[in-house]
Amino acid sequence: MAVHEASSQRSEADRLNKGGILDQLKRRPEVGSFIVMMVVIIAIGFASHGNAFNPLGLKNNLSIIAQFGIIATGACLLMIAGDFDLSIGSMIGFAGMSMSMMLKWGLPFGLGTATPVTAFLITLAMTLFLGWLIGTIVVRSKLSSFIVTLAFLFFLRGVTEVCFRIINQSTQISGLPDYKETSWFADLFGGEFFTWFYSAWYALGGNLNRAGNQWVSGFDARLLWWIIVAGVAYLILARTQAGNWIYATGDNRESARANGVPVDKVRISLFMVTALCATIFAACQVFDTNTADAAKGNLKELEAIAIAVVGGTLMTGGFGSVIGVVFGAVTFGLVANAVFFIPAIDGSYYRVFVGVVLLTAVFLNESVRKRITGGL
Repeated sequence: MAVHEASSQRSEADRLNKGGILDQLKRRPEVGSFIVMMVVIIAIGFASHGNAFNPLGLKNNLSIIAQFGIIATGACLLMIAGDFDLSIGSMIGFAGMSMSMMLKWGLPFGLGTATPVTAFLITLAMTLFLGWLIGTIVVRSKLSSFIVTLAFLFFLRGVTEVCFRIINQSTQISGLPDYKETSWFADLFGGEFFTWFYSAWYALGGNLNRAGNQWVSGFDARLLWWIIVAGVAYLILARTQAGNWIYATGDNRESARANGVPVDKVRISLFMVTALCATIFAACQVFDTNTADAAKGNLKELEAIAIAVVGGTLMTGGFGSVIGVVFGAVTFGLVANAVFFIPAIDGSYYRVFVGVVLLTAVFLNESVRKRITGGL
């Protein structure tokens, strides 16, 4: 088995490194998404007269980009293994509801007042269980992950709305205390990081407000979480045996199983990873805005899948890149936020862009796959 794995890795490396530098670049799954990202950055920079990348513009753009990146990274890993999770958006709404309800009404079963730590950990336990349950149903029933997670999309959204209406008598919770001021844990998700960046920017003569003061202090915490999630995912895929298992599972499950890959455990674990990413996403929203809404996360599952595809992840599994997802998240985040910097652009154009880029990416990814596999 070890000989077979080593041989496979060598042949794959040979295909990726075959030919000159230009030929090697054409075989990288990230190339297309990088080109699109650069075009979007340049276009939005000119159209917004640089406002999209001034201190406040950069902060706001990276906040949206990080949100996309967190959930798209989880979706990417799962898609590389050959599965989909359409419940990500509903999981975000469910997790946000769970945390906010506990913070407002206390722990379940009359166990007392909830803190940000306990609310998050209890919610995480529930979402990880749901991820495990979804994965187990997919693996044991041999049903399509598309159908199973579609069912959970409706189920979790319905449970979220029902709980809001029964317990809170409203589908929204607002006016929660600003836990960032009193809890280091809440600040970890809803506070600001990398304040040194703006301090250095202003020290070097960066834009000040009309009073001559620094007007942006740091980046939202979700940027830090995106870096952590993407960094861990990249290391797993590129440097660990688990990464080889993920690629092997998506490439050919029966062959992977015959070579000792724990295919079922890999798939279940990745559904739990998408649940974890959704929970981190929800925690950043709750502790940043001190609010929750039953509609939170709506359609985020489709955006996460679209970003993964634009980033070079194949719909059929076995092929993908976290770096490509980073490029895809930057592209989608900038376009989604462009309406705030370019008045001439209507928000509905974002969906037009998503449709066009997604379809183009599918054709491009298939072309790259054929170059790598020699047309197989």
